[in-house]
Amino acid sequence: QVQLVESGGGLVQPGGSLRLSCAASGSIFTIAAMGWYRQAPGKQRELVATSNRGGSTNYADSVKGRFTISRDNAKKTVYLQMNSLKPEDTGVYYCNSAPSRAALWGQGTQVTVSS
Repeated sequence: QVQLVESGGGLVQPGGSLRLSCAASGSIFTIAAMGWYRQAPGKQRELVATSNRGGSTNYADSVKGRFTISRDNAKKTVYLQMNSLKPEDTGVYYCNSAPSRAALWGQGTQVTVSS
């Protein structure tokens, strides 16, 4: 069974960068694709980036060109590099499989973009 723990969030000024990490307690080899999701205040959770085992990636239009998802299967970790952050990127960020599995939701990590 896989458990996921997100970290790396924080407060950053507009235009700044953050790198989020998602550590898996079990093997993620059995999960075909991993994704990063976010939930902004008062909004539904949305998928922002996915990475499959072969390394193919996809991004929501709102983050394309600014965010980069990557995975290190040996370290059982998925990353989200976020550059040129905007206030609208504020929210709680979660990792999960893609499509998501209810049992894999963790606590998430808070990202706040504000001056």
